[in-house]
Amino acid sequence: MSVLELIIALPLLAALAVGLGAPARAASLGATFINLILVLYTTVQYWGKTGLAFTYSRPILENPSLSFAVGADGISIILALLTTLVMLAAIWQIHDRPAIFYISSLLIGGGALGAFLTTDVFFIYAFHELALIPTFLMIALHGRAEPAHRKAVAWKATIYLGVGSLVLLAGLVWLVLEFSGGSKLTFDLEALRNQARLNPLPDAKQAQIFFVLLLGFGSLVSLFPFHSWAAPAYATAPTPVAMLHSGVLKKFGLYGLIRIALPLLPHGVHVEWVQNALLLMLLGNILVMGLVTIHANRLDDTLANSSVMHMGYIFLGIAAGTEIALKGAVILMFAHGISIALLFGLCGRMRNQLGTLEYNKLGGLASHAPAFTVLFAFGTFASIGLPGLTNFAGEVMIFLGNFTEFKAGALTNLQWTVIVALWGVVMSAVYMLRAYRGIFHGSPATGLFMIDPAFSQRVPFIMLAATLLVTGCCPWLLLNLMKSAVVLP
Repeated sequence: MSVLELIIALPLLAALAVGLGAPARAASLGATFINLILVLYTTVQYWGKTGLAFTYSRPILENPSLSFAVGADGISIILALLTTLVMLAAIWQIHDRPAIFYISSLLIGGGALGAFLTTDVFFIYAFHELALIPTFLMIALHGRAEPAHRKAVAWKATIYLGVGSLVLLAGLVWLVLEFSGGSKLTFDLEALRNQARLNPLPDAKQAQIFFVLLLGFGSLVSLFPFHSWAAPAYATAPTPVAMLHSGVLKKFGLYGLIRIALPLLPHGVHVEWVQNALLLMLLGNILVMGLVTIHANRLDDTLANSSVMHMGYIFLGIAAGTEIALKGAVILMFAHGISIALLFGLCGRMRNQLGTLEYNKLGGLASHAPAFTVLFAFGTFASIGLPGLTNFAGEVMIFLGNFTEFKAGALTNLQWTVIVALWGVVMSAVYMLRAYRGIFHGSPATGLFMIDPAFSQRVPFIMLAATLLVTGCCPWLLLNLMKSAVVLP
């Protein structure tokens, strides 16, 4: 068994073991910690390499050609590292809960790892669907709302993501049919990419297929206007599920566009009608959701809507399609995943102690919980793009990547979009700083206060905050993993 197969299998086997009666917390944390070590090992081994590494294939069918094939490049390794970090932090948060909490978290994390580390289109899609099922179930059964409301939220997310998955499936089938060549179909991503290089499709057809994939992948990422499922789902989901879905699983759609759509359809995103449609949708994420977030009156709603808003910046990097913008998009995917998982984890602990997340009932928490306040500050300042934290590096690279072909007096629609989108940075600062001030400074509005969690309970939060600081001060740690042109269409 290859190291990547082991990384994918460990959380799935741990979920099976817990389901069969193994000690839930010990088995889950043990498997997740070992997985983190294995991903760090692959990261060190990949250092200085380019292209796919750790490849291994197990043939399943001859025609259509279907194999359980694994392989990792810099992007895959970065997202696998994100997944294992967030999965460890999320499972660490589970206390005095049924075994289903551990099983669901392991399945979500294992499904995400499978989607990021397999190189067969069939299994990339299938692993993502595997990760979605426990998400819906956990919101419906254990969501933080009245039964009727949480079931409604779960059904809404199921319908949106189900339809999005069907659209995505149609786009992937269309892609496989176009690029398989001859009478033998193949789902192998590398074979499809080689065929695309040898026999590229006309720009008009590339645009059509790319737009279908954009709608499918975009629905899974909450691209405007297919976004309304996301914020209620994150605000209602149990804390570990909110951390994993918003921090990790949401990146699948973005990964799919960078890994599948752009290399196979390099001109599709640059066809005028496709690009203009994408620019309008991502502006909806940034500006419309920015205004919605400003008017939120609960912390969980603020974080949920903010997560939707920040996807617009990553789509902006994909729309540009330049090397610096795409690498910035990958860094921002990693940064957003760490920071939003940190914030949702802290938010869940705050709700457990205080029983409320409404701003008009909070205030002055810093006086009794200074360590908690500092940790929350890391997530807050990362979210608004403070220099020295990872989000800043990703956002700057995306903005600069849109101006690599700048001509004075001749701004393109893409560059005008960047200028307008910069107002989103201002809105992020407004709602996050206002929330931070209202929660931690001043006097408690209703006499509520909280205490710092024990050190053992702070460990996962410290790990996530330290990751933001280290990769923010040294973004070359991530950039060196993306030396090759694999991120380019």
